[in-house]
Amino acid sequence: MKWFITGGAGFIGSNTAKRCIENGYDVVIFDNLSRAGSVSNLKWLESIKKIEFIEGDVRDYDALKSALSKHKDVSVVLHLAAQVAVTTSVVNPREDFEINAVGTFNLLEAVRETGIDPAILYASTNKVYGSLENIPVKEGNRRYDFADLKSGVPESQNLDFHSPYGCSKGCADQYIIDYARIYGLKTVNFRQSCIYGYRQFGVEDQGWVAWFIIATLTGKPITVYGNGKQVRDVLFVDDLIDGYFSAINNISISAGKTYNIGGGPGNSISLIEFIEILEKFMGKKLQYTYSDWRPGDQPIFICDITRLNNELGWSPRTSVNKGIEFLYNWVKDNLSLFK
Repeated sequence: MKWFITGGAGFIGSNTAKRCIENGYDVVIFDNLSRAGSVSNLKWLESIKKIEFIEGDVRDYDALKSALSKHKDVSVVLHLAAQVAVTTSVVNPREDFEINAVGTFNLLEAVRETGIDPAILYASTNKVYGSLENIPVKEGNRRYDFADLKSGVPESQNLDFHSPYGCSKGCADQYIIDYARIYGLKTVNFRQSCIYGYRQFGVEDQGWVAWFIIATLTGKPITVYGNGKQVRDVLFVDDLIDGYFSAINNISISAGKTYNIGGGPGNSISLIEFIEILEKFMGKKLQYTYSDWRPGDQPIFICDITRLNNELGWSPRTSVNKGIEFLYNWVKDNLSLFK
């Protein structure tokens, strides 16, 4: 089996590539190495096994098509290359659109026009559901909770794109679905919640679990946007990759489908609760400041993962406390990467 991974030198891509290598699969990485940590991740992968790396940008259709034309035996295309921060999308919406929407369209067209027939996994986002303004929310002392959605937000929730990032990813999300309907491509659309784990070089506006840990251990200032009661369901990267493999192993069921994937209600956490966990690891109170809410920020998002469990037998294996411990220890053991 051969995997072609766009953004394969990134956080999720490098972890997935490692899993593929461990399973004896061939891996082709297509990446422009623009993300912080991508060069380090690529060197780490190449220290494990010689892989094929193609330096390229998903905005370059000819480069994508050429790369796929050289690998017509590819079994899986995992599309991770993206602009990933809401704040960056607000500052530069054109670049955000060209990377996320046009880049995904380019990938789909490159697959279609080369005549290959791989499974295509797409990393969409929970941001396609918008701010969920019409869903009742309860505010507690340390966190928000849904008033009624005990299992979280299902895939049937109306889409409501907020922010340029939400629009660009939402556009790509819908193209992924439609290319299965219209052209018969074997696409699987994963609306991912907050993913965290090893080799995540989080920054303030994206990858908040990793960023808080990195900032804590390197003495960087920490800002909490909003009141700190925002809740997300977080998913450890190893469990996400399990979900990808579940889709591939059951492609006759998953093709053309959309799945929410995240920690679910059992792995939800507020910023305040997360800071309290970090304080236990550090053995001291953390210093941080508050600032205004960021555009499009949901007070709570927990995804309903029932469909993925029922259809593909997938569920998270790593508890939020254990996953945070794994990442905390990894950052602590690799501080040289962050200095």
